[in-house]
Amino acid sequence: MRDESGLRRQWILLKALSSRRLGLTVREMAEELGVVDKTVRRDLALFRSVGFPLEETVGEFGRKTWRIAPAGIQPPLSFTFDEAVALHLGRRLLAPLAGTAFGDAARRAADKIRATLGRPALEYLDHFSGFFHPTAFGSHDYAGRTDAIDALLVAIEDGRAVRLLYRSEREPAPSHREVHPRVLILHAGALYLAALDPRQGRIKHYKVDRIEGAEVLDRPSRKPEGFDATAHLASSFGVYHREGATTKVRVRFAPGAARFVAESEWHASQRLTPLPDGGVLAEFRLSSTEGLKRWVLGFGARAEVVEPEDLRREVAKELGAAAAAYSSLDPRPQAARDAAGGSTRTMTQKARSGAHADD
Repeated sequence: MRDESGLRRQWILLKALSSRRLGLTVREMAEELGVVDKTVRRDLALFRSVGFPLEETVGEFGRKTWRIAPAGIQPPLSFTFDEAVALHLGRRLLAPLAGTAFGDAARRAADKIRATLGRPALEYLDHFSGFFHPTAFGSHDYAGRTDAIDALLVAIEDGRAVRLLYRSEREPAPSHREVHPRVLILHAGALYLAALDPRQGRIKHYKVDRIEGAEVLDRPSRKPEGFDATAHLASSFGVYHREGATTKVRVRFAPGAARFVAESEWHASQRLTPLPDGGVLAEFRLSSTEGLKRWVLGFGARAEVVEPEDLRREVAKELGAAAAAYSSLDPRPQAARDAAGGSTRTMTQKARSGAHADD
């Protein structure tokens, strides 16, 4: 008998109770989920304790059925017209969750809103949809990793270890490793798993795009005392994290990049100081400088690391390697190269003419 435990099992049960108009018996629910009656009764008690409007009906011969009461669920979830419009227009922001249980539920909710609004209203709203256009730059598709994400959610909910088939950025082939999941992180449209590496005794981050398989193990996970996702990421630039003391980082941005940098908050510790030439000096306190290094490299010559010295050297090395990759290119403007090419062709043609004459 399979055990669809924890969050995933309860999600499936909620979906069944909401969609079966005539309700389900405990036995029917247990058979559908592949669990014992006691597990279903425990889930029903949980739903009732958190305020879900469960409706129990006693039929012939004392047969009891359960369902989510339609009349009870609608009032707290009803929307005003402007709220429904906002959800309809914002549906594309949920694109990173496509293919997951949550993404599928969001899609169904959007479909219901569309059905409720009707064609004339939708045609009117399509006019507003053109005002907002999200790009596909750096987008991620997790439709093929639904099973792995479901397994991670079950492990997080039930506090169980997971065996990942994972290929890191530096490995040529995937390998198995046991981790103890804590939380899924959504960063820049990508999902990452924060999990304890029991061998190293520290929290590490695993990009979900690189997880090729996930198996929930029948043993509990170790929970770092007092773990909190917000506190865990407080000294990280993005998702790059390292345990230990923080380091002060200072980066000088040229005028051409200063406005872009000042338009956003890149880290809770950032301090921006305007410079006389129109540039800006940015200061951060970070546990790891890897994420910031990649960010700074994107600015090219418009950003200069002032400190720490080791990061300054790393960036200089990366930029030097990039410059070397382009060293074979002629640095002269296109017009100058064309003119030089024309002169060379003319000289070649004259030489060839002379050779023919001598023959």
